[in-house]
Amino acid sequence: MTKEIKTEILINASPEKVWGVLTDFEAYPSWNPFIKSLTGDVAVGNTISVRIQPPNGSGMTFSPKVLHFEKNKKFQWKGKLLFEGLFDGEHDFELIDNGDGTTLFKQSETFNGIFVYLFNTKNTTSGFEEMNQKLKELAEKP
Repeated sequence: MTKEIKTEILINASPEKVWGVLTDFEAYPSWNPFIKSLTGDVAVGNTISVRIQPPNGSGMTFSPKVLHFEKNKKFQWKGKLLFEGLFDGEHDFELIDNGDGTTLFKQSETFNGIFVYLFNTKNTTSGFEEMNQKLKELAEKP
């Protein structure tokens, strides 16, 4: 079984500016309503530590592996519960340059595993949307 969350927001800023906010992980506690912390050496193949807190949901810390990290374009990781196959999530942040000084920011996640059927995506979707809005506000500041 698979479940998917897909969100996007138009940001009136360049991909470079959006990327700068998105990848300033030390600042997450001060602005990010969903990802409360992200620590570790963010490079392809490395394991990082991520703490999330969905609205109206329980917080959790997990250690995903970085799958993709391309400056100003894409950041992707894959996390798992205990071991692969129980409850896995592949999280994507994608920045699309519209060529007019704006960026389409997409945040999505695909969940797989035998426990996916228990997962209600509502709170996590709200968390993605709140984070997207805060990212937009920060990136659009002069």
